[in-house]
Amino acid sequence: MSVESSPLPCSILLLAGGRGQRMGGQDKGLLEWRGEPLIAHLQRLARPLTDDLIISCNRNHARYAPYADQLVSDDSPDFPGPLAGIRAGLFAARHGHLLILPCDVPRIDARLLADLRATARCNPQVPVMIRHGEFWEPLLCIFPTALKEQVERAWQAGERSPRKIFLQLGGVALECATDDPRLANLNTPELLHPQAGVSE
Repeated sequence: MSVESSPLPCSILLLAGGRGQRMGGQDKGLLEWRGEPLIAHLQRLARPLTDDLIISCNRNHARYAPYADQLVSDDSPDFPGPLAGIRAGLFAARHGHLLILPCDVPRIDARLLADLRATARCNPQVPVMIRHGEFWEPLLCIFPTALKEQVERAWQAGERSPRKIFLQLGGVALECATDDPRLANLNTPELLHPQAGVSE
């Protein structure tokens, strides 16, 4: 199936622009997990789903470039958080929806993305976020690019919480189990590299 005939043509944004504070300031997307950079795992999953793969990064552009169709960076030098990368992705996206994925969830799978796209197809005018239990995941989301100006207005008004903005825009949930292993966030060295002999 071609991208254009897929159920919901999407640009895809991989978020790799953070400061990496929990990783000692390292560029998290380039850290290895199971023998490959985290960004490679997400890129392999996302690549068949889009002809517009965007990576939000603020460092190491030459290393990220082979994984993407286009790169975007924050318009502020002080790592203002994921909403900055989402803003840049929304304005760069070539399709009517933007599938947003953080670089540190390498266990997400094609089934989860298919379910997210199916939910977005039924709710095409509002953000669709994954929710497990009471916890919303605004960085695992499909967002209509037509709402980018509302996001920009919220940003200019000082709002920095993607969850708050997305819910204000009528965001709906794709429900997952509270302990869904696909949503494991590998954002510390201990999670990225468990001790030898400990099964994953």
